[in-house]
Amino acid sequence: MRAILNGTNDGRTAMSWLRQTLLCAGTALLVGSAALPAIVASGPAQASEIRFVVNNMAVTSVDVKKRVAFLKLQNRKGDLNKLAGEEMVEQTLKNSEIKRLNIRITDEAVNTSFARFAASNKMSAKQMSGIFDKAGVTASHFKEFIRTQMGWSQAVAARYRAQGGSMSEQDVVKRMLEQGGSKPTATEYMLQQVIFVVPEAERKSALGKRKKEAAAMRERFSGCDTTRQFAKGLIDVTVRDLGRLLAPELPPEWAEEIKKTKTGGATSARETARGVEFIGICSSREVSDDRVAKMVFQSEGKADEQGEELSKKYVAELRERARIVQR
Repeated sequence: MRAILNGTNDGRTAMSWLRQTLLCAGTALLVGSAALPAIVASGPAQASEIRFVVNNMAVTSVDVKKRVAFLKLQNRKGDLNKLAGEEMVEQTLKNSEIKRLNIRITDEAVNTSFARFAASNKMSAKQMSGIFDKAGVTASHFKEFIRTQMGWSQAVAARYRAQGGSMSEQDVVKRMLEQGGSKPTATEYMLQQVIFVVPEAERKSALGKRKKEAAAMRERFSGCDTTRQFAKGLIDVTVRDLGRLLAPELPPEWAEEIKKTKTGGATSARETARGVEFIGICSSREVSDDRVAKMVFQSEGKADEQGEELSKKYVAELRERARIVQR
C-alpha cells in the first residue's frame, strides 16, 4: 500500500505481492445489480446462490468458491469459506466506493498488468490464463482483482491528499538525514520502447513471425538515434521515447534486464499484451537530488505506514455505513 502515498499504484504492488506468495493466483470480483434474483446463472451448467448482499450488490457462492481457491493457492489456513466470504464483502465495498468516486480503470490497463504478471513468471498471457482455469480461478476473476487494486489505490490516494498527508521531497530528505543517512544516488535512464504490434485476432498466426522481426531489429540496435530509421520499412512498428526514469521507477518486469544492459544496447524481445517489444537504453547516469531521495526512501520500504492505516480506516467506515445481508 506504500504506493498509495503518491497515487501512482498501477497494479504493481499487487503483482509484487503475488509473485512472492504464489506460483499462480486469481481472485473473484462480485457482479451485482439493484434487482437481485434468488438464483443467478453463472454458466451453462452451473447455478450460483447469493451468499451476501452488500449495498444491493450480490456476492454469490461461485464468487466465494473462487476466492477459496485463491486462498488455497496462498496456503492460507483456517476456515477458508468464512475468510473468503469476508474478503469478498470487503472487495464489494471497495468496488462500490470506486464506482461512487467515478474512478475508471480501463481494460487496457488491466490487460497490461495481467501480461506483466504472466511475463514475470516467464509465461504468455494465454498460458497464465490456462493455469488460472485449471486452478479453479479464472483469468477474468484475476483481472478484476487487478482492477480493484488499481481503483482502490486511487481512492485511498485521493483521500490521503485531501487530508494533506503527502510528504514532500524536502521532508523525506530531512528525515533521512535525521536518521543518520545521507542523500542517496540512483541511476537515471533514458529509454526507448519498440513495439511490434500484434492484434489479438492475429496473435496465433502472426506472433512467431513478429518475434523473429523484433529479434532481428534488436540485434541491429546500436542507439536510440537510428531506431525510427530502422522501423520505417517495417509494418505496424511503434517507437516510443519513454523519457527519463529513475531506477526505482522502472517497470518491474523490465527492471532487472534494463539494469544489466549497457548504454546503446537493448533488452531481449519479449511477448506482451501489445505484441512483441524490447527496450533500448539510450543513456544512463547517476543522479542525486530530493526527488531521488524520495523515490529511494519509498522503494526501500521506509515511507510512513499511513497509507495502509488509512486504507484500513477507510474500509471500516464503509462497513459501518453499508447494508450487508448474509443469506
